[in-house]
Amino acid sequence: MIKLVAIDLDGTLLDSKKEISARNKEALTQAKAAGVKIVICTGRPLAAIGIYLDALNLRDNGDYSITFNGGLVQKNDTGEIIEKSSLALENVHELYELAKSLNVPLDILSDGLVMQLSTTQEYESLYSQLNKLLTFESYEVAQLTTDRIYNKAVIAVDQAYLDEQIKKIPSLFYDRYEVIKTRSNLLEFMPKGITKAYGISLLARDLGIKQEEIMTIGDEENDVPMIEYAGLGVAMENAVAKVKDLADVITDTNDNDGVAQAVEKFVLEPLRGGN
Repeated sequence: MIKLVAIDLDGTLLDSKKEISARNKEALTQAKAAGVKIVICTGRPLAAIGIYLDALNLRDNGDYSITFNGGLVQKNDTGEIIEKSSLALENVHELYELAKSLNVPLDILSDGLVMQLSTTQEYESLYSQLNKLLTFESYEVAQLTTDRIYNKAVIAVDQAYLDEQIKKIPSLFYDRYEVIKTRSNLLEFMPKGITKAYGISLLARDLGIKQEEIMTIGDEENDVPMIEYAGLGVAMENAVAKVKDLADVITDTNDNDGVAQAVEKFVLEPLRGGN
């Protein structure tokens, strides 16, 4: 029996208009009412998903989200962090030098603040267009201090240029960090070993939920670890090939209530005694 459903946002729960459909809302509402944990699992900070938590009524005591691609596990009602992993200041310095060498913009996320570092004069970061609910401020690397939490680093720039620059990233960065494209024009750097699956595993441990009692739903490359980890990994029909290849099940697209269809079949029907 599924006791926890972890769901990605963009391309999964959200449709092409960045909205949650009525059918998706209804299915998740019924699952929560039946005692199933509904957990948003995203690369975004909690401050950037509040409208979706409100829409799904996931602000109660006992509701959780996994943010920063597994870097934080938080309570939705208070924002309290119950599990965390972040970048050290020396990591930020190293990524700053990498971004300068690649001639790409670099943004560092610290909770709801995005610190935009001056690594290039030619290319403007697109990250503010992708996450309009966050606060963006320009910083010099010398202003960064050890007492801050650095959740992740991102490069958001034109897809074609980004893909060319990715080819130039030395292999040692893949040894030291989780380096992954979360959108076609967005590359993210996380602490090594920190993935959505890692965050889910910590929450499951805290809640006493077994791996086989977890269903995950996603579409992008950064969803691969949680698709592989879960007892039931579900890929969207619009998912990238790697996610679909590794999933146990493929549901419909994000514009055709794919999340609701998976929840209805694998969560709600068993609870009602269906096959």
